[in-house]
Amino acid sequence: MEIVAKNPKETQRVAEALAQEILVGRPQKRALVLALSGELGSGKTSFVQGLAKGLGIRAKVKSPSFLLLKQYGVPGREIFLTHLDCYRLNSFEDLESLGFSDLLADPKNIVALEWAEKVKKYLPKNNTLFLKFEHAGEKSRKIKIQ
Repeated sequence: MEIVAKNPKETQRVAEALAQEILVGRPQKRALVLALSGELGSGKTSFVQGLAKGLGIRAKVKSPSFLLLKQYGVPGREIFLTHLDCYRLNSFEDLESLGFSDLLADPKNIVALEWAEKVKKYLPKNNTLFLKFEHAGEKSRKIKIQ
């Protein structure tokens, strides 16, 4: 599926709608992984902001570039959104030092990975949704969902 969002707010609305679908589709046996890839400024963080809003998270969501990982509780549910920036990761050991295997094993987690192309070979096949973001104009973004 391919969606064109005309601005960051539309990108967020697409993610809000996905969040609602995710909440309806719970529970799972393992974490759900959203693998976000694309160039700098292509809409990955805007998407995660919309996802958080759609899950009912009121905290201000920023790119975890320097922290690498940020976790948010979903109000009224035993679910967590874990936002991970993989840009500066160079190995599986870097990823694992963040507790990645434990995150994936816990069905209470929704894991949103920015720069997922850097860790693609370590992602579970059955419960990963791949989203590719591309520039489609000055403010427009193309989102390809696989």
